[in-house]
Amino acid sequence: MKAITLYVPKDTFIYKVDPITKLFYILTVILIPIIAPMQFVAYVLIAISLLIILSGGIFKKVLPIISFSAIILVTVVIIQGLFKIDNKTAVLSIGPLTFYKEGLNYAFEICARVLNILFAFSILVLTTKPSDLIESLVRKGLSPKIGYVLNSVLQIIPEMTATMGTITDAQRARGLETEGKLSTRIKAFFPLIGPVVMNSLIATRERAMALEVRGFNSKNKKTFLNEEFKSPYSRVFRICLILITILTIFWRILS
Repeated sequence: MKAITLYVPKDTFIYKVDPITKLFYILTVILIPIIAPMQFVAYVLIAISLLIILSGGIFKKVLPIISFSAIILVTVVIIQGLFKIDNKTAVLSIGPLTFYKEGLNYAFEICARVLNILFAFSILVLTTKPSDLIESLVRKGLSPKIGYVLNSVLQIIPEMTATMGTITDAQRARGLETEGKLSTRIKAFFPLIGPVVMNSLIATRERAMALEVRGFNSKNKKTFLNEEFKSPYSRVFRICLILITILTIFWRILS
C-alpha cells in the first residue's frame, strides 16, 4: 500500500536543504523566543518562516494546518482577553463582553509562539519525506530500531486512513449504508472499524516478519540503499543558526 504523507514534491530552494538542517531550524526558532521572550522576536521568526514557505511554493498546503489550529487560537484570545486574572485595562466592549489589554497581549504572545512552531514544523513535514528524515537521523547515529518506530508513527495514521477508505468502499459495494442519519453511521461504525483494526494487526505482523527475514536485528553494520543527501548550503545554514542562537543568549545576558 502506498504511504500517504504531507510531503509535497516540488523543485524549490528549501527542498535542496537536508532534513537535519531543517531540524536545526526548528530547534532555533523554538529556543530564541524562550531566550528572548518578546513578542516582536516571535513575529520576526514567523515572517522568516513565512518567506521560506512562500519561496518553497507550499503556502496552500500550510493553510489547512493553520486553519485547524485557528479555532484553538481564537479560543485562547477570547478566554485570556476576558478572564485573565490580572486584567485591568479595558480596550474593547462587545455587548456585555469586555476585552482587556493585559489578557489580549498575553493571548497574542501565546498565538505568536504557536504559529512560530507550526510554520517551522510545516517547512519540515511539507518539504521532507519521512523516510529521508529517519534515514538522515540513523546516519547520524540514531538506533535503526528507534528510527523504524518513528517512521511507523509518522505513517500509521495516514495508512489507517487509506485502509478505512478502501474498506468503506468495499462495504458500500456489499450494500452497507455508511452515510445518512447519525443512527445509520453508528450502525456502520463496527462493520468498518473491525476490518481496519484487523488489517492493521496483520500488516504489523507481516512487516515484522519481513524485517526479520531481511536481517533487521543483525549486529552487523547497516548499509543504505540510497546515497547520503548532501546540500551545499547546509553547513553554512547550520553555522548561521548556531551563531544566531549564541548571539541571542549573549544579548539576553547583557540586556
